[in-house]
Amino acid sequence: YAFSECRILTSVTIGDSVTTIGDYAFNYCANLTNVTIPNSVTKIGEWAFGRCMSLSSVTIPNSVTAIGSSSFYECHNLISVTIGDSVKSIGSCAFDYCDSLISVYCKAITPPTLDGNHVFDLNDSSRIIYVPASEDDSIINAYKAATGWKEYKAYIYEYDYTNE
Repeated sequence: YAFSECRILTSVTIGDSVTTIGDYAFNYCANLTNVTIPNSVTKIGEWAFGRCMSLSSVTIPNSVTAIGSSSFYECHNLISVTIGDSVKSIGSCAFDYCDSLISVYCKAITPPTLDGNHVFDLNDSSRIIYVPASEDDSIINAYKAATGWKEYKAYIYEYDYTNE
């Protein structure tokens, strides 16, 4: 709860020595528009950025392996999320009620485990979840068949991350 409900907070740059963003760390920082997460972070806790209603985009670095439940819940202005290639699990409701979310870039070659339901529910109806492209379609097919991910198979498309 380090900065929970700190409504005057508009921008955060997390220091390079931080390895975990704790549960509820920035929960309900309603005016937070920008957050920079360094490559030292390996875990984003439950409700870490929940109800940060002014946050419009977030990049979760390749160092992160776990995204907690409801970590970005009700971030109503969140339009774009980039999820790094090392994420192994995403908790339930992590991006639920992000009703402006139209672009999710998930760089993991192996679909992260979706721990629970409603991870990407109640997003913009035109949202697209981009996954790494492969010549044989094995990656996109793995996502579309994976538990939890198959609920979103109509929204999953390939993206070539090699040119970034």
